[in-house]
Amino acid sequence: MAAAAAAAATFLPPLPTPRPRLAAAVRRPAPIFTGAANAVPPPEDEDSSDDDDGDAAAPRRSARKDRRRAVRIAWEKLVRWSRSWRRRNRSDVLETTRKVVVLGGGSFGTAMASHVAAKKADLEVSMLLRDDLVCRSINNSHINCKYLPEHRLPENIVATTSAADALAGADFCFHAVPIQFSSSFLEGISTHVDPKLPFISLSKGLELNTLRTMSKIIPRALGNRRQPFIVLSGPSFAVELMSKLPTAMVVASKDKKLASSVQQLLASPNLRISTSSDVTGVEIAGALKNVLAIAAGIVEGMNLGNNCMAALVAQGCSEIRWLATKMGAKPTTLSGLSGSGDIMLTCFVNLSRNRNVGLRLGSGEKLDEIMSSMNQVAEGVSTAGAVIALAQKYNVKMPVLTAVARIIDNELTPKKAVMELMNLPQVEEV
Repeated sequence: MAAAAAAAATFLPPLPTPRPRLAAAVRRPAPIFTGAANAVPPPEDEDSSDDDDGDAAAPRRSARKDRRRAVRIAWEKLVRWSRSWRRRNRSDVLETTRKVVVLGGGSFGTAMASHVAAKKADLEVSMLLRDDLVCRSINNSHINCKYLPEHRLPENIVATTSAADALAGADFCFHAVPIQFSSSFLEGISTHVDPKLPFISLSKGLELNTLRTMSKIIPRALGNRRQPFIVLSGPSFAVELMSKLPTAMVVASKDKKLASSVQQLLASPNLRISTSSDVTGVEIAGALKNVLAIAAGIVEGMNLGNNCMAALVAQGCSEIRWLATKMGAKPTTLSGLSGSGDIMLTCFVNLSRNRNVGLRLGSGEKLDEIMSSMNQVAEGVSTAGAVIALAQKYNVKMPVLTAVARIIDNELTPKKAVMELMNLPQVEEV
């Protein structure tokens, strides 16, 4: 606790150091160029105007001093509150956790396995994979040779292709299998799953045909509607999590105590975890933002400019909000980390797989060529059609996301889609 307090204290701003005043006889040299066009005035001290005004400047100096003091006090209160909260909410979740299993060995599953394993040296982290080569790479070299090969994994990560071995004795399970393959995968391992094992979903999207999210898929596939469920989402790239760069995410569950336990399991100096009870909002925002990211990439690929990009993303955010709130999501969720935060990251950053699909579509490439060249899943491609079916079910108009679905189905060119969107009726903003 002393170390935590010391670490927090290092963020306190230093007290302002008084600056010696220039003697009255000492003046800065006049500028070399004195012509009107070339005159360069000397830089002014923060308090230089006050010096000229004499006693009249005293109130301004006093106001500045009071303002700085108020900022310092506000920061110190924040730090004290943070220390107090950590003391009250200390948990033994990590201490009592002996084993964690990660289903899937993609980039984010690997990053999450690495993150949890690094928190506790004697914690067993088992990764259930289907690729023998990747298993051997992780167990022998502590490297995932297929995803994030430049990062060494903690030695307490063990990879296996045996569901029975991976799941035996697990306290938490991270599900990182792409959503379109999740039902069949989970049905195949269901006999090895403890009915009380908490499932933490890292997978985003909507299942085709059924339009289900992971909160519906997992209990159904495992044959246990009471299977503990948590969804983890938010603006996060696996490579940055592996590099221990500051990241913030959200865990959402109907079970507040379970959400708090997962928060304690995952929180670290480089990963901040918030909790939420809005599972619907977190899941729908996480699914739809991938489709919007494809649209953002198309705009970039067509060189349509920043104005167009801002307008499109703003419209897409509105469409996500219209549908999600119709489904019962909270508006505050959609403006938080798992909503606006994840949308900004996915739409504007080149590391986004879905954005890169759109970028290449906007540049004139064919979807089949793009998908065959990728070794990771861009969920927005498969989710787009399901999103439109969901919008029709809830009677919500979603012009931008519908245009993406039509482009993916090869029924509309990016150029034609932009023209049609620009010709839509100009209505009152809602």
